[in-house]
Amino acid sequence: MNDLLDPDDAVGIVDAHFHCWRLARGDYGWLTPALHPIHRDVAVADWQAVSRPHGVAGGVLVQAAPTEAETDFLLAQAQAHASVLGVVGSIDWLAADAPRRVEALARQPRLVGLRPMLQDLPDPDWILQPALAPVLEAMAACGLAFDALVKPVHLVRVRRLVDRHPGLRIVIDHGAKPDIAAGAWQPWATEMAALARETQVFCKLSGLLTEAGPAPRPEAARRWARHLLDSFGAERLIWGSDWPVLELAGSYAAWWAEVQAMLDDAALPPAARAAALGGNARRFYGLG
Repeated sequence: MNDLLDPDDAVGIVDAHFHCWRLARGDYGWLTPALHPIHRDVAVADWQAVSRPHGVAGGVLVQAAPTEAETDFLLAQAQAHASVLGVVGSIDWLAADAPRRVEALARQPRLVGLRPMLQDLPDPDWILQPALAPVLEAMAACGLAFDALVKPVHLVRVRRLVDRHPGLRIVIDHGAKPDIAAGAWQPWATEMAALARETQVFCKLSGLLTEAGPAPRPEAARRWARHLLDSFGAERLIWGSDWPVLELAGSYAAWWAEVQAMLDDAALPPAARAAALGGNARRFYGLG
């Protein structure tokens, strides 16, 4: 049965980054039994159960497998659940007909973006290869966003990507995954600030607690989160949970509380806070 959004929630909080998966589908190469806290089937209803107590009105369902088959699976979830406001999927990026595949997927009303799993690829320059230029141009022409699942080593490559494809809307997932557990600050901090200052790239305030290691203290990611806010401003920062991957470090409630505490410390006016917690996601992804 479709879950219906309360009309009063239509302009409410948006979780701009969550996942669901079905292990039997068999294309989640990274999701092994070693990740036992999250090595289980996860449904949209499970996300709703942990997100709705915090006033979350809807969310963006993001790919977890580098296949078009999973994109079809996610789009089916979006059709079944009105709270899935958009889907960020994947394709066979190097297929000869990849641009045509982008155009076909873009006709799906809930498909709002695409994402290669750059963090898992051995070549940090992979996204800059000439063979991918037509695919990225097709994304820009179709109005699809590019989610950059990157690490700090990729940030200079993201800047080159912006220069080559100025019409492509880009968001950095998980603040580029700084190694918070090791206390790593530079060059991440300088490169993120420069990217924010010199481009129109957006950034997701998500995934940071996981980078702080297992069972981190409540404020472990606060310095990094505040740097993202200071760099991108409330107008280009997009909150997300990265649930259930988040459970490797803590609960949905714990990350929500930490984000609220950081925003309280920043003394954001109500309109700016609302933008970071939902309005920016709607604007960036073109959500209804």
